[in-house]
Amino acid sequence: MIKPLRKAVLPVAGLGTRFLPATKATAKEMLPVVDKPLIQYAIEEARAAGIEQFCMVTGRGKTALVEHFDIAFELESTLRERGKTEALDVLRALAVPAGSIVTVRQQEPLGLGHAIWCARAFIGEDPFAILLPDDLVLSDTPCLKQLADAYLETGGNVVAVTEVPPDQTNRYGILKVGHDGGRLVEVTGLVEKPAPADAPSNLSIIGRYVLLPGVLRHLARLERGAGNEVQLTDAMARMIGEAPFHGLRFEGRRFDCGDKVGFLEAQIAFALKRPEMAPAVRAFLKSYV
Repeated sequence: MIKPLRKAVLPVAGLGTRFLPATKATAKEMLPVVDKPLIQYAIEEARAAGIEQFCMVTGRGKTALVEHFDIAFELESTLRERGKTEALDVLRALAVPAGSIVTVRQQEPLGLGHAIWCARAFIGEDPFAILLPDDLVLSDTPCLKQLADAYLETGGNVVAVTEVPPDQTNRYGILKVGHDGGRLVEVTGLVEKPAPADAPSNLSIIGRYVLLPGVLRHLARLERGAGNEVQLTDAMARMIGEAPFHGLRFEGRRFDCGDKVGFLEAQIAFALKRPEMAPAVRAFLKSYV
């Protein structure tokens, strides 16, 4: 029997050093793309995939991430008194059920694998999703919904993958591929940030995963890998053979919002998808290009 996917872990303890000074006093996940912060896009994507419980793995100075989804009584009262119903509706759309968001602390920056291990009590014995808010996907069907559907189809671990230039494999977790069905590919091996000459393929994992809880057994070793960090990729590699493991070529376009150029590109792409903004955005772009 395939257990339903109801939990998601969001690792959000990073310092955001690539965006200093903007992130000196603001969590990088609160940086907006058009008019919504990255963390909101991630939560909305997860909810569209049927996720009901969320665990944010946080660090110091990250309280705004949870407060963003809290009820702002004074602000809502002010908007109501001024008759700003549209703005009030926008705030109400943020609401999540009471008790559905919890946080745990990652006291030391020991890597993505360590961050997931910090959420072990939340995960328990259930399958769970991982969303990295830095990765923003523009798609007709939310990326995590595509992964959730693939999980129900395969009953095992599923990671979102995309092709990267062969000379950039040393920046990503790379798949060793068995049977390639086009949309779903069998994962027979995983390598974290291999040199281009050593990469088994150019299929890279992006920041969307659906994993079985068995990964926690491997993460519990807290073994250091690339960059002297506890790598999630290494723990996932040890799961191969324990259960079905697939990569999903997702529909949509991924933007690396942890990179300044990727972040700016996401602003333009998401603005152009907004009917009320697209004409004005196209008009001003012509003056720069």
